[in-house]
Amino acid sequence: MGGDQVEEAVSGAVAALRGAADRDWSVKAGRLEWSCRETAEHIASDLVSYAGQLAGRPADRYVPFEIGFEDCESAEDVLQVVEATGALLAAAVRTTPREARAFHPYPFRSAGREGFAAMGVTEVLVHTHDVAEGLGIAYEPPAALCAGVLTRIFPHVRPEPGPDHWRTLLWATGRGELPGRAPLTAWRWSNNLVIPAERLTLQGVTPASAADLRAGGTGGFEWIEGGPFEGTRDAAGMVVKAYEAGVHRPEWGMFVLVRREDGRAVGGIGFHGAPDEEGRAEVGYDLTESARGNGYATEALRALSAWALAREDLTYLFATVDRANSPSQGVISRAGFTRVDTETADATGNTGDTGDTGGQYAYELRG
Repeated sequence: MGGDQVEEAVSGAVAALRGAADRDWSVKAGRLEWSCRETAEHIASDLVSYAGQLAGRPADRYVPFEIGFEDCESAEDVLQVVEATGALLAAAVRTTPREARAFHPYPFRSAGREGFAAMGVTEVLVHTHDVAEGLGIAYEPPAALCAGVLTRIFPHVRPEPGPDHWRTLLWATGRGELPGRAPLTAWRWSNNLVIPAERLTLQGVTPASAADLRAGGTGGFEWIEGGPFEGTRDAAGMVVKAYEAGVHRPEWGMFVLVRREDGRAVGGIGFHGAPDEEGRAEVGYDLTESARGNGYATEALRALSAWALAREDLTYLFATVDRANSPSQGVISRAGFTRVDTETADATGNTGDTGDTGGQYAYELRG
């Protein structure tokens, strides 16, 4: 999801709307309270705002500027501004480093270049739909664009079987109906969560990245030699399965460990799912072999645990470690986890001698 997709979305929207530039743009845009002209102005305002965020990279607010349309006399004038602001966002996305993030309120207070590209594409697609509906013209964007935004900033939305990504996106933004799903009256997209640590950032993996990792790709990350490790690919497969089943919660998914010094990925960490009804969540982690022995896993596990235990929906974390895996036992102990007895181990679904769950040790961490 990058500058090419932004340009594709904008060019398709402008081509569709330009054919109706001579119609009355003062009519309401679909289900919105805005007119068609106001909605097109909103598209341009969002595009330049996102470009400004990526260029200025503020950490706690929007860059304080606005775009005015007083000199736009016609719908064609407004469409020219949409084209120009789309080009600005595409350029900003292409020139922003992968690791850079800027403020956006939903839901984790920041977004990277792919997030801003996906948000810009979504604004273009759904609001062009609104304007087209108001003007009485046909509009349907390419399915690949819709799939791209769904798998990046709508990870909580269960995909429909088959290729009808456009209908799914319209439903996910409160603009349509899907069989078996209640209409939405409110919605939010979800940029990936990034948790900071001392030498690392823990970067939330989207369903799009997870699918690529599972298939043998990089997931969009630059890995050190030997990465990603097999466990990371297995965890990515769990994310994809949860997404396809409609039970994926991105904050309780998978994270890639990225070194601050060079932006290279060294391993993965994450949860086996959201907390259960008793508030328990299982955690797992791995590192590429060339990254081991540097304390990265301990640092990442401490950061992830602190983030998780600060939430109201978590009571405690638990993990299981092979008895033969002494290095991993050292990691989890240094991160503050303690071995648990048979009764607690049984609560995780395992059995065995005290602190031994059938060839594995059970550990837990409480707040």
